[in-house]
Order: sequence, then C-alpha cells, then structure tokens
Amino acid sequence: VQLQASGGGLVPAGGSLRLSCTAAGRSLSNFDMGWFRQAPGKEREFVAAVSWSGGTTDYAEFAKGRFTISRDNTEGMGYLQMSSLKPGDTATYSCAARAPRFGSYYITSTYEYWGQGTLVTVSS
Repeated sequence: VQLQASGGGLVPAGGSLRLSCTAAGRSLSNFDMGWFRQAPGKEREFVAAVSWSGGTTDYAEFAKGRFTISRDNTEGMGYLQMSSLKPGDTATYSCAARAPRFGSYYITSTYEYWGQGTLVTVSS
C-alpha cells in the first residue's frame, strides 16, 4: 500500500490546514490510520489516529482540542484538520496505515505502511 499525504503549506500562527491521505490503487477503508510528524532534528512523533471504522480516535496531548482526525471510507481517504496552529507545529506530517488492531495507536512500529510526508510550516 503506497500512501501519499497532501495539503501542507505555509500558514501563519493561528491558522488552519487540512491534510489528506490517500492510498495509490487501494482504499484505506480497511486500515487503521495514523498521522505522525517529524520536525527538523527531532524524532518522529505521534499526532493522531483513527480506527478502520472511525469509531475510535486517539490524539497526542498537544493535538487535543486543536486537531481532528477523520476518514471517509466511501472515498477511501483520511484527513487531519489542524487549527490554532503554532510555530512549534512546523514539521513534515506523514500518514501511516496498519491492519486493524486494538489500541497502541501511538506506537510507530505497529504501522505497516507509510507514505511520503507533506511539509507544514507555521510562521510566527
């Protein structure tokens, strides 16, 4: 499964962006999906995840109240709506997918498929 994230760009602090994730040649509807980010010089970190059905979501503390993960299984796509963006949110955001499993959404190694990221830059 080849994933592709899109929707990044340059946004002023306080602004919003919506990232999208799609799978080439295959629907994401049967996979748990997560978003991770990596800032320059830092480790990759968990942002948010949603179960394959959309019934369960999980967020990193910094994302709660500002970011919303969602999915459209009819279109086979996933989304990350980000608002109240801060300069500290500047990073490359990547989506990932895994076969459905219970919990551990924040653990990078549970994801089998990764895509190229999209750069989000938040100016102060």
